[in-house]
Order: sequence, then C-alpha cells, then structure tokens
Amino acid sequence: MSSLITGWLLCAVPGSLPAQESVAYSVEWIGQFPGEREHAERSWGERITSLLIGERPTALVKPFGVVAGHPDDLCILDQGAGTILKVDQGRAKMVRSVNRGGQEYPSMVGISRGNSSDVYLTDSRLNLVCRAAGDRIEPITGSVILQQPTGIAFHPLRNEIWVCETAGHRIAIFDTEGRLIKRIGKRGSEAGDFNFPTFIWIDGEGKVYIVDSMNFRVQVLDAEGNFLFCFGENGDGTGQMARPKGIATDSHGNIYLADALFHVVQVFDPEGHYLDNFGGQGQGRGEFWMPAGIFIDRQDHIYVADSYNARIQIFQLVSP
Repeated sequence: MSSLITGWLLCAVPGSLPAQESVAYSVEWIGQFPGEREHAERSWGERITSLLIGERPTALVKPFGVVAGHPDDLCILDQGAGTILKVDQGRAKMVRSVNRGGQEYPSMVGISRGNSSDVYLTDSRLNLVCRAAGDRIEPITGSVILQQPTGIAFHPLRNEIWVCETAGHRIAIFDTEGRLIKRIGKRGSEAGDFNFPTFIWIDGEGKVYIVDSMNFRVQVLDAEGNFLFCFGENGDGTGQMARPKGIATDSHGNIYLADALFHVVQVFDPEGHYLDNFGGQGQGRGEFWMPAGIFIDRQDHIYVADSYNARIQIFQLVSP
C-alpha cells in the first residue's frame, strides 16, 4: 500500500471546484482496490466478458458502495456485477461473500453495516431491503411496499435501519428484522420535506445526514428524525451541488459529499459551511470518474466508490 500524498485539501485540482485559502487538515492517498497493476491489466470489456461467461471476477465492474472495518477489510457493493464482494488479507483476495440463492439483484444501491457482522443493502428495482448474514442474502422487507429504496444506514443508538425511499420522497425506518416502524417526510422543499432523497449517513452520535438530491441540498436531522438544518443549492460554484451522491462524516464532524458530475468529494464543516474539495476527473491516483458511495471508518480512512473507474480509492485524513 502506497503512502503517496496527493495534496493538501487547500490545493484545488485543475478542473474541480475552486478551493478556499486555508483548511486545517489534509488527505493522503494510501491505496486502492484492485491494486494499480491488477486494475491496469483488466479492461472494462474484459470485466464484462468475465461476467457473461461466468468467470469469477477478480476485478470490479461498477462499484457503487463500500463499508469497511479498516483498509484491509472491505465489503463492496458492485452494482455492475449485481453482488457483494468481500476483500480481505491485505486486499490480495476477493471472494463472493454472499450466496444470492438464485435471486438476481438488478439494481443494488445502498449498503450499510449493522452492529454485528450483518450487512444491509437495498435493491431499487426489486423494492427490497436485504440482509447479508454470513454467506447468504435474504430479503427482510418483503411484506412492506417500498418506493425505490436507495440509500441505507444503520442507526447505532436506536438499533434501526433507515432507508431512503427515493420515489416516495421520504425515509422509512425499520427494526433489524425488517418490520416497519414509521416513515418521515413528504415531497416538497420546506424543512423536513424531500425531493428524491438518495443517500444517507448516520454518525456515532445518531445525527442523520440525508442527500436530498433534487433539492440539491443535504438535510441534517437529530437522532429522533427532527430537522436541525440543511445546506447546499443547485449550481457549479463553490459548495454548490449538481449530482450529489454518497455522504459520510469524519471524527471531527466534517461532512464529505461525492458529486458525480464534478468528479470530486466536497468537504463541509459540521455546520455545513464549505471548506474545500479533492479529486477531479481522471484515472490517476486521487482522481475520480463519477464517484458514488463514501464510507469513513473510525480511524478516518476515507473510502470512495470510484464507479466508472471500477475501483475503490482509499484516503487517510491527516491532522496537522
């Protein structure tokens, strides 16, 4: 794993959003999966062909989300392959971590890890929330009618599963067995309303961050689901949003938001004030092509699902 530093957050990447003059920390590129050599050896066409002929994948197709315990322990939602893949042993080994039981999952979108080793995921076309426990995927919300479930997050304080119903413009809340507890929100642009919510993150204190996509903002709720504040607006300027996707927070409460159209990760302070961004369109280290999901572990490793570059990039937050 490389320790090459790609740059301070206060240094903008050419073609990305303009940076502000000072930021109190930096990010460091520390690696990717697949590794650079393996990634270069397999083209997009080769990855598609391997799926069509049934070859066990050794590279990613279209990673859309990721959860991790540390950089050598990844669980990747590969939307292009329609499965979840587990990477361990220093990222030198990839195995299918779950048995789909003959079920196809045509549109996996969200992934979240629970208190145990269970992983929860959504399929927006099948309108299901599923649990990957051990070596098996099982639907847990089959009796509940959902409207395009996408983003998913586990609430550590309430032992609940929170799901964005994108077409329903609301958030559905379940217990860990898939029983519906309640729904919050409706379509609109006022505080607490949603317009196609897509991604969600819940921090260790229970604060909820929801990407309210077509309102081009992030809404922040308390642990009970009450509105606290929101930030963001449509546009291509500093701190504005065009195609916001994955969201996560670091140990300082700073908020990281992937914007697929800008090919960057934007960084905001805990109150939603824009700080800076990193990335930019490209295929090199620290560059992105339509990034999607983001995950940040307890050691402030930042994992970005670099979807159309078919890789997971890993960064480390570096405090001064």
